[in-house]
Amino acid sequence: MKWQGRRKSSNVEDRRGQSGGGGINPMLLAPLVRLLFSKAGLVIVGGFFLLMWLTGTNPIKFISQFTGGEQLSQVASDYVPSAEEERLAEFTAVVLAETEDVWHNLMEDYREPGLVLFTGGVESACGFASSATGPFYCPGDEKVYIDLGFFQDMGKKLGAHGDFAQAYVIAHEVGHHVQRLDGTLERVQSQRGSLPEAEFNRLMVMLELQADFYAGIWAHYTQKVAKIMEPGDLEEALNAASSVGDDRLQKQATGRVVPDSFTHGTSEQRSRWFKLGFDSGDVTKGDTFNARKL
Repeated sequence: MKWQGRRKSSNVEDRRGQSGGGGINPMLLAPLVRLLFSKAGLVIVGGFFLLMWLTGTNPIKFISQFTGGEQLSQVASDYVPSAEEERLAEFTAVVLAETEDVWHNLMEDYREPGLVLFTGGVESACGFASSATGPFYCPGDEKVYIDLGFFQDMGKKLGAHGDFAQAYVIAHEVGHHVQRLDGTLERVQSQRGSLPEAEFNRLMVMLELQADFYAGIWAHYTQKVAKIMEPGDLEEALNAASSVGDDRLQKQATGRVVPDSFTHGTSEQRSRWFKLGFDSGDVTKGDTFNARKL
């Protein structure tokens, strides 16, 4: 993939080296909130900010000493990424920029997502997630979260090698952002709990396969405009899509396959929907929710 020297997105937030933990113990929040909204609490809070003002102390900085903010900044400043990790960070910013160019041309009023690089674990508007979760999109803050170590795991554990395989992962998560913007993501998530588990899982499969299709759409147009693909790139993306199929992952983990528990689709489905997006370049063909065949 010819990505060196291309524009990098300005929407990348680097939290590598920061701890995802820390902060106020959640068990203390309820009594703390009750105290703050009592008459005594209002007096205490008012007195606190008056004292901070009189002494010239920054209240945010003062509070951060107890919530972990100071510690997080220190850890981040001490973190030294490897040369390979820096290359992956630059690569990720370039791919994100390519998705911005494509979707701005395909959607009116496209709102660019953020992308957060992290290590170990991270807090998002969707809660805490560890690196074991893998890359994910949080609709609450409209950001994609990636631990760059996942790209190494793709090759070692899943057999998905190559930079275009990595680009597919980013484009897939941005596909969820597109679903957020057009309302699809909210419509599916609103049915959680109101449908039988197997039925809701099937909706999730449709959601994920559509994101795979949108990743294919990205590949189609970025190749058409920027000519960034090299021989073997398409095969890398198809292999990556296949490597994260529910059937393959379940078989690898437990030795058996349970179709009713699928939430992302089979290896064949994932690679086929990506290929459909890549071959057609037609966004209207990605309606997995009304497709005759998933």
